[in-house]
Amino acid sequence: MDQFAGKLAIQQRVLATYRAPLFDALAQACDGGLSVFAGLPLPKENIAVTDHLTRAHYVPARNVHLFGGALFYQGGFLAWLADWDPDALIVEANPRNLSAPAAIRWMKRRGRPVLGWGLGAPSLAGLLTGYRVALRRSYLLQFDALLTYSRRGAEEYAVLGFPADRIFIAPNAATPRPTHPLPARPPRFEGKPAILFVGRLQARKRVDDLIRACAALPEHLRPRLVIVGDGPERAALENLARAIYPAAEFVGAKHGPDLEPYFRAADLFVLPGTGGLAVQEAMSWGLPVVMGQGDGTNDDLVRPGNGWQLTGPGALAGVLAEALSDVSRLRRMGAESYRIVSEEINLEQMTAAFIQALRQVRIKK
Repeated sequence: MDQFAGKLAIQQRVLATYRAPLFDALAQACDGGLSVFAGLPLPKENIAVTDHLTRAHYVPARNVHLFGGALFYQGGFLAWLADWDPDALIVEANPRNLSAPAAIRWMKRRGRPVLGWGLGAPSLAGLLTGYRVALRRSYLLQFDALLTYSRRGAEEYAVLGFPADRIFIAPNAATPRPTHPLPARPPRFEGKPAILFVGRLQARKRVDDLIRACAALPEHLRPRLVIVGDGPERAALENLARAIYPAAEFVGAKHGPDLEPYFRAADLFVLPGTGGLAVQEAMSWGLPVVMGQGDGTNDDLVRPGNGWQLTGPGALAGVLAEALSDVSRLRRMGAESYRIVSEEINLEQMTAAFIQALRQVRIKK
């Protein structure tokens, strides 16, 4: 992998646990090292955070959330920049951060590049739309380059007038490319097909929809449903399953190597709601995926060749029936999942995209 010849600084509102591997990989790819500046989320957000990085430095921010989190300020931002003295800065491309403009100006006065990192810029509607779009565009045009997770995000930034040659797609990845071979699965189901869910049991995961969808399937397609995870909705979900789908198995939270047997035994991975870091891990074990539609970050991950994105409420039962009715196609889709995370969307590719963007803005400077 190419290296960035300098010191890098990255601002985040919070240091989510799943981002630690990326920051450590970037620290290794930066000759001068990496410092990450981040604070704590609001308690209601239930975001798993860490203060431990193996290679990168972590500096805590003093997050002040305003209007319920609609805006926030990070105390200590400029002091951190002055102390670390980076050659390049990456900040969230999020105008909600009231402390970012001063940090951008600090870097610009020293002739150093600032890159924005965000999901994209979905179209706005409602009150003062034109004014809000103009503000968003003005904010984004301060950056020397933009990093985004998906083609959709890149297109949204380009529509606002940001130069396309300075928009870089860094596919959203939480895990490295798989080192194990594609698991071999039989050409026919051996007994009932197995559907797997892995994640925190909370309302936004919509596991209740999954239980109801399985119960709505014809008898010959009804799967063994394995639910791995724990959380505030577990008791309610277990009660629902007892009432309408007793075949559902709740095995509790599993992590790391303890998850492998469940991935190997499954035929299909289903996440009806939002989030879901286990999706890429499921794909690395050769599983097709069913996911709820999100913000575009999953568009490049879950495609017609390896899975389904749900188009709306009530669609899940029909998708499950389609998926479980053709075993040979399901196996081909699983192989495509494995190829995607091996070749296209993994931690190594994401890191390389960041380094490419950093090297390009340094060359232009």
